[in-house]
Amino acid sequence: MTEPQHEAAAAAGATLDGRVCVVTGAGKGIGAAIARGAAARGATVVLVDRDADAAQQLAAELPRARVAAVDVADYEAVRGALAELERVDVLVNNAGWDRVQPFLDNDPALWDQLLAINLKGVFNFCHLAVPLMIAAGGGRIVNVASDAGRVGSSGEAVYSACKGGTIAFTKSIARECARHRIAANCVCPGPTDTALMAEIKADERAARTMDAIVQATPTRRLGKPEEVAEAVLFFATAPEHLTGQVLSVSGGLTMAG
Repeated sequence: MTEPQHEAAAAAGATLDGRVCVVTGAGKGIGAAIARGAAARGATVVLVDRDADAAQQLAAELPRARVAAVDVADYEAVRGALAELERVDVLVNNAGWDRVQPFLDNDPALWDQLLAINLKGVFNFCHLAVPLMIAAGGGRIVNVASDAGRVGSSGEAVYSACKGGTIAFTKSIARECARHRIAANCVCPGPTDTALMAEIKADERAARTMDAIVQATPTRRLGKPEEVAEAVLFFATAPEHLTGQVLSVSGGLTMAG
């Protein structure tokens, strides 16, 4: 498919045929839903996850899938994984991790862990994948942040800072990459029904916080991974002129002014 043909298909929101789509944190949850949706649209999906077993299990379901068992915070490991690819057309930085805890109870080691996974991982993949996109004549970057990065969240101060940084980084990279026909956009989920959410809610205090957030959500429920995936895939197949934007998927918990 030529680039003009791809743009026409993208405008229709229809296809990723012939495209290589890299999804981080792809083994489960939102990442797995994104990977399934990309594969259904014809993409060759590269499943990036530290949990190689989960990624391999998902790869067995999908046509043309590949697995890269990589820690997104390890720059050299990311370099090695991407060096095996001939091209990257779509990069979805979805990998993330959180621990709900008042900031004054944090240990500085927790800050480093949150920053490494949620922010440095985005830097690593963009820094190493964008040259491949330029060589391919363009591409799409979709960074999965969080509404915590837009409005803040009690018990998630450093996580919110990471996600706010991801939002700002997305806008900056969109400006720098536009001349290369690379669009960069950001999806901000609200609380979503994932394994990470179950892990967070294992703590009684954190569970009360999350339950209160759900009660404040107009839809009165957690989001579904597939709902977030649809927003990601919208950006992945959108025209290049749609860039530098932030879209929340939060059941109306947050609304643009």
